[in-house]
Amino acid sequence: MKWAGGKRQLLQTFRNYYPPELKEGLIDHYFEPFIGGGSVFFDIAQNCGIKKATLLDTNEDLILTYLVIQRDVENLVNKLLHLQKYYLELSEEDRTTFYYTTRNEHNLAKKRMNYSRFSTQWTERAAQIIFLNRTCFNGLFRFNSKGDFNVPQGRYKNPKILDEQNLREASRILSVAEIKRADFRELKKEIKKNSFVYYDPPYRPLSKTSSFTAYSKNKFEDAEQKALASLFYELNKKGIKQMLSNSDPKNHNPQDNFFDDLYKDFQIFRVPARRAINSAGHKRQAINEIVVTNYSPK
Repeated sequence: MKWAGGKRQLLQTFRNYYPPELKEGLIDHYFEPFIGGGSVFFDIAQNCGIKKATLLDTNEDLILTYLVIQRDVENLVNKLLHLQKYYLELSEEDRTTFYYTTRNEHNLAKKRMNYSRFSTQWTERAAQIIFLNRTCFNGLFRFNSKGDFNVPQGRYKNPKILDEQNLREASRILSVAEIKRADFRELKKEIKKNSFVYYDPPYRPLSKTSSFTAYSKNKFEDAEQKALASLFYELNKKGIKQMLSNSDPKNHNPQDNFFDDLYKDFQIFRVPARRAINSAGHKRQAINEIVVTNYSPK
């Protein structure tokens, strides 16, 4: 999935901050309660010898899509193949009509979806979600307060709606994962010893005009950031290895110590990242993000 705030560009840097035990193949179980685009999970699952993963998110359509990739990838490939062939043969004007018709149908169908029971409807919806994700503006996964997907169409001459090899490989890797819709607080019920948790929550806005916390209809504001920090402290007492990333408020206000205070008992690193949300390419400048660990990376 293309994902605003995705970590693919930071993987090379993040590998320096994984716990030594993970890199040595001594950690069996990986947990990620904000799965998003899944870049860190896929990196760790392929390179660190984990035996099991638990992947959570509150976004029901995101979880639905991962479950379809895991359980029904061949039917998903066939549906995306049909969508890609049809869309690429349309005129520019007809593409626009088809995109907005599909987006509207997607939002209307949400009210009729049974998200608790896997069905053929799930595969249809997952294909629709991937189509919208690949053809919307900037690959921005965003919802309004009603929970409707509201991103406008992107202008791509030849979007890759179907990446067949990637989907099949993702399905294979996801075979080790338990995937479910749940709040990050559910970790307390799930966590086991000899585990590693990576948190990638919706980032705290860098300024009042740059708020982007709406990956789902539920906002993630300072109260939720503080609740997440409380969980971090709680699991630290149980000896669970943990790593967290977030925006660095000091990019805009050097006096803003929100995260420095929140995680003052842990190691905080600042790493350069290139923002990809801004609609103007020249404004996607290098800024810092923070990485918090409760262990010493080697």
